[in-house]
Amino acid sequence: MANVTDLQTKYSKLAQEYSKLRAQNQVLKKAVVDEQANSASFKEQLKQRDQSLRKQEQEMDSLSFRNQQLAKRVELLQEELASKADSPSQHGLETQSVFDEDLQKKIEENERLHIQFYEADEHHRKQEAELTTRLQELETDSGQHQAVVDGLTTKYMETIDRLQSDRARLEVKAQTLEREAKECRMRTEECQQQLRRCQSELNRQVKQSSSVILEKVPFNDTKFGDYNSLNVPPHNRRHQLKARDVAGQALSFIQDLVAALLNFHSYTEQRVHIYPLDSSIEPISPLNQKFSQYLHENAAYVRPLEDGFLQLHQSITEDTVTVLETVVKLKGFADNFSSYTSFLLKILPYQLKSLEEECNAPLCTAALIAKNQELQSDMKRVTSVFEKLQSYIKLLALPSVRQDAMPQSSTSAVFTQLAASLHSLHDVIKEMSKHYNQKASFEQELPTITQKLCTTTECLLGSLGSLTSSTGKIATFFSNNLDFFTSSGYSPRGSTVALNPLQAESMLANKKKAAAYIHAIKQGRPQSVPYRDALSNRRVLTSSTESREGLTQQVHQSQEKIARLEQEKEHWLLEAQLGKVRLEKENQRIADLEAQLAAALGGGPNSQPAAAGTLSESHEEAEEEQQAAGRESALCTSLVGMLCTTPTVEHGRDEESREQLIKTHYMARVGELTTQLQISDSKAVHFHSECRALAKRLAIAEKSRETLSEEVKLANQKVTRLQDELTTTKRSYEDQLSMMSDHLCSMNETLSKQREEIDTLKLGSKGNAKKNKGR
Repeated sequence: MANVTDLQTKYSKLAQEYSKLRAQNQVLKKAVVDEQANSASFKEQLKQRDQSLRKQEQEMDSLSFRNQQLAKRVELLQEELASKADSPSQHGLETQSVFDEDLQKKIEENERLHIQFYEADEHHRKQEAELTTRLQELETDSGQHQAVVDGLTTKYMETIDRLQSDRARLEVKAQTLEREAKECRMRTEECQQQLRRCQSELNRQVKQSSSVILEKVPFNDTKFGDYNSLNVPPHNRRHQLKARDVAGQALSFIQDLVAALLNFHSYTEQRVHIYPLDSSIEPISPLNQKFSQYLHENAAYVRPLEDGFLQLHQSITEDTVTVLETVVKLKGFADNFSSYTSFLLKILPYQLKSLEEECNAPLCTAALIAKNQELQSDMKRVTSVFEKLQSYIKLLALPSVRQDAMPQSSTSAVFTQLAASLHSLHDVIKEMSKHYNQKASFEQELPTITQKLCTTTECLLGSLGSLTSSTGKIATFFSNNLDFFTSSGYSPRGSTVALNPLQAESMLANKKKAAAYIHAIKQGRPQSVPYRDALSNRRVLTSSTESREGLTQQVHQSQEKIARLEQEKEHWLLEAQLGKVRLEKENQRIADLEAQLAAALGGGPNSQPAAAGTLSESHEEAEEEQQAAGRESALCTSLVGMLCTTPTVEHGRDEESREQLIKTHYMARVGELTTQLQISDSKAVHFHSECRALAKRLAIAEKSRETLSEEVKLANQKVTRLQDELTTTKRSYEDQLSMMSDHLCSMNETLSKQREEIDTLKLGSKGNAKKNKGR
């Protein structure tokens, strides 16, 4: 149901997005319509300006016509003036002045009109350029808006299609979820019914067990702690494996700790021989000599820690019981730890005095003195923490010596205090390493520092770093496994009493008996198919499912072939029986002939004609039988060939052996042909399945080719349409440009004509003025 609600929320979000996009589409459509209206209005304005331009052109033409008339009139007046120039008079002068004034006014008016026309033409050109640029900008904006509208339309259509497909998929998914919900409800009902049946069966079994217990068991020993403590607890293999693993991890940490302690004591001994006095130059103090002697013996106290814990780890196996009462090797590790703690107590005063001697050195600064004092307090704290650890480890080792030495309730408290002491040891070692680092940095500033001392100090700091790391790992490891240490792994059911060694021995004996019994009744599993063979068989089966029809066809062909071979077998069995009967008849006839021949040879001369007659008759009968047998044999052996023999004993044997050889040859040949036929049938089926797969691939390729060809056709149609639109647009622009160029040429011609006429009029007026002045 959660999936259905998620799908509904997704669908509602998609619907909201679709509504937003639809509203944006409406706004964009409205903007496009407004731009189209503005473009239409600008086109109307352009048309109006064209009309006004045409009007001005018409006015210009009329003015040019008027100017031509005035020019003709001026010429006429000039001719009249020239004709009347010979007879000047006052009236003529007055008339000439009037004409000159009239001409001057017309010239000024013509100049003014020419200026107005030029200004109107320039203004028209500017407006035309502005309108053209504006039209281009509007067309560009319109094209951009149209592209945006097309893109949004495509995007909205894709979104609609995607939403529809998502809706269909969600509907299908909702149907499947409903169907699964129905199935889950049905399974839930079935499970509830099974649960009710199980509960009724368990109640019945509980009642039966209770009645059996009441009848057969005299008392329940688990109710009383004293009786239950006498029961043998079950063997906990998981607890043993966990204990083995924990002991292995602890052994690796102890090894790291032992290596760090050995390095620390060894480098401390080297430092005592180098600082504050170098033993290679002058003898060191007796105190440092004694301290160095004790430090040289550190391996005798540190190495037994690793050996003792290694023996403890080796004593914990799967076939043992690991509790505090049975771990005897823990006592040896506790003794070795006590001896190392005694060693630390023995070298502590010498270490403190050695630090005091360093403070008394002439070049020791106040900072070094403070650091040496801090190191003294750190050494005391380390020794006290080791004493605490020694006491707790001794307490844990006591139950293996005497069972009632420590109560069971105090074990968890001892382990908790041991974990806290390990953490405090890590903190103290960390502080001591910090103080040694600071001391080494101060010693680097001394002028008498040597390279040997620097190297020894660096090694000592490295050993302190490894010691800090190992103590931190041990503390973290012990804290993480504190629950395992404090838990009681072995105890009778329903009891918290500690396990004693006798119960452990009984438990191990019972475990060995149970293991022997299980091994005795265990039956070997049949050998299964290897995984790779199963995978290859699965691939073969998967590939053979495609050629199921071919296999069925092969089965039918094989069945028909088997039936045909069975018929041939029956035929050859009948032929063999007939041959056997004929052979018996031939043998009997030969025996009769031999008997007659023997009788004929053994009788007298009188009996010879009779015998000869009998022999001739028998010979004729034999020839007839031989001919009949030859015909029968020719008919019977027509399948294996023709064989013509004479009916004698030797030839009969040769014939039999020859027929046997021929029969074996042809049977072998038939077997070879049958094998070849089966191989060819299997190859044909394989080729048929491959051909079917290739046909399917060919059909898929044909479909894809058809779809691609349709897409190519659509793309070609789109390209042709765009090319047509481009050509039409190009043609329209070319027509407009040609029209504008023609119009501009005509305007330039008219303007040039008007300028020429004005120039001629100006020249004429100037000439008249000069003539008047000359007069």
